[in-house]
Amino acid sequence: MEKQTFSIPNISCGHCVMTIKNELAELAGISKVDGDPESKRVTVEWDAPATVDKIKEALKEINYPAA
Repeated sequence: MEKQTFSIPNISCGHCVMTIKNELAELAGISKVDGDPESKRVTVEWDAPATVDKIKEALKEINYPAA
């Protein structure tokens, strides 16, 4: 299992975090998504076939690109 924390400047509230959680949960291999609107960070845990690139691409598609 891999784990990484992404800095996402567009996060402004808990709703933003829920949107990110819901979207990333649809990716195959994602096992856990935690976010904090105050620090503007999201931590993601995953296994294959998910990858950092796929996660970043999904974030970009929903207008929450990782910094």
